[in-house]
Amino acid sequence: MTVQESYYEASLAEYSNHLAAIALLKQYRPYLEMIPSLRRPDESVITIPLPIVRLRNTTTASQTICLPCDVAILMCDPEWKIKTGAEILVFIHRADEDFSDLLGRWRQTQVWLDNDYEWLMPLRHSHILSEGANTIYPLFVVFSETLERIQRGLVGAELPFIIQTPDLLLEENSTGIFSSELPSA
Repeated sequence: MTVQESYYEASLAEYSNHLAAIALLKQYRPYLEMIPSLRRPDESVITIPLPIVRLRNTTTASQTICLPCDVAILMCDPEWKIKTGAEILVFIHRADEDFSDLLGRWRQTQVWLDNDYEWLMPLRHSHILSEGANTIYPLFVVFSETLERIQRGLVGAELPFIIQTPDLLLEENSTGIFSSELPSA
């Protein structure tokens, strides 16, 4: 069985919400422990779906690019209202993507973020200083239908991954569990 496009889309929509991103991090404890305050999750975790960064280079003008990761999870000190040094980049397995494609997106992200950069923050968080991180951490989301060689490759490359059950994810999305958190028009 192959991964369906709807799995990717449902996961991207789900993890765009900071509470769902925290639930994802609960499945990989070392990253959960990076969150400054679980008591104030709306001030401690910023999620940026399909993130954009501004690269600063001393020899040329700055360049703005969309990173090949799916969601950036930035940590923020709720007291000081500043971004902390750790950034978690989520890579969701896409339909028809093989191991080299998935790993290639992480490698390309590493190359881009080896420069000085700043995040283009969501409007609600635009006041937060958004300079680049001390350390970036990848987290891969694969599905039960993902080919075993992709999971073996991630294990071999020593990259953390979570196996998502698509039926549960699609069921949760169809119930509108986050509808009460959406801003009113």
